[in-house]
Amino acid sequence: MALDRKRIVDEAVALLDADGLENVTLRKLAARLGVQAPTLYWHLPNKAALITAIAEAILTPLPAVPLLPGERWQDWLIGLAVRLRAAMLAHPDGARVVSMAHLSRNMSALSELGMRTLVEQGVPLHRARLTVLTVEGFTIGHVLEEQAPRPDEETLKGFDMAAFAQDHPTVIAGITEYFQPGRTPDDLFRECATLIVEGP
Repeated sequence: MALDRKRIVDEAVALLDADGLENVTLRKLAARLGVQAPTLYWHLPNKAALITAIAEAILTPLPAVPLLPGERWQDWLIGLAVRLRAAMLAHPDGARVVSMAHLSRNMSALSELGMRTLVEQGVPLHRARLTVLTVEGFTIGHVLEEQAPRPDEETLKGFDMAAFAQDHPTVIAGITEYFQPGRTPDDLFRECATLIVEGP
């Protein structure tokens, strides 16, 4: 099979899914493809280009759903954030990859769609930009936290949960109050995004 950019990127995404971002290197990617690492430089000259290409692939399935007649832009923007989160959660370290890809055309297209939609709904350009950037930044940050490694048993050995609860009673009460039966992390994300877009 011919070695083209699409095949390389597809294999890079598969490597990310299998082994996580720390193990995504041009050397390991070349080994999976059965070629020498310099062969990849014709398509991806460095690690930054590789990360950006993976980010583009992660964001490619993101549907550019237009604002429907009668739909509030606030609800539309929250839905866009939900889809962005889902695209990143579909891959281990998806948020890290997207956050590291500073030249992502797909992320820029998402920003353009968001800002243009808000401006077309009468939102001043300055506010539209700040709103979209805030929602994007929150979404990426939220998923970064969701995908962060959890403490292992060794780390938890010295953690005194009773003392933590005593020192932070409101934090514990808030967590307990929120996660009643039926509430999920998806609900938490949507409510946080709604708070950002709608305000208190």
